[in-house]
Amino acid sequence: MRLEKCWFCSSTIYPGHGIQFVRNDAKIFRFCRSKCHKNFKMKRNPRKVKWTKAYRQLHGKDMTKDTTFEFERKRNRPERYDRNLTEQTLKAIPLITKIRHDRLEKHISNRHKPGKRKEMEKDSKELDQDIGMLPKKLISNEVAAEKTKIKVKVVQQQTEDNAMEE
Repeated sequence: MRLEKCWFCSSTIYPGHGIQFVRNDAKIFRFCRSKCHKNFKMKRNPRKVKWTKAYRQLHGKDMTKDTTFEFERKRNRPERYDRNLTEQTLKAIPLITKIRHDRLEKHISNRHKPGKRKEMEKDSKELDQDIGMLPKKLISNEVAAEKTKIKVKVVQQQTEDNAMEE
């Protein structure tokens, strides 16, 4: 079963699905659905349309550069069958998928860090501005908690050289 990729959005096209457009120079364009075909006819650039794979890769939304993707790469070179190598490869597949999943989670969390920090700063600023809207009970508890903190002043001890100069 031959699975093709959509020219516009890079999604998988299964046999019997999608639209095929052949240009005058015999270049074949395959589209997964009419949405992609219409965008192609409107001469839209897939790198500028937000829902396409090209946009997501270009703007750092998806993880694109990872060594685990090397295993899925299409190879047109015939390989000699080796039972041991095939067995090792099949055993390694679950480990590779786990590694890819972990790296993807880390990529997503790193992508969201700046937004979370900005949101926390915005929330703290809003709280400082609108502190009067909170009930007095909550404010007094916060003030009491701040008062219970003990402030200690640290003084540097004088060394013998400093003591002799005075």
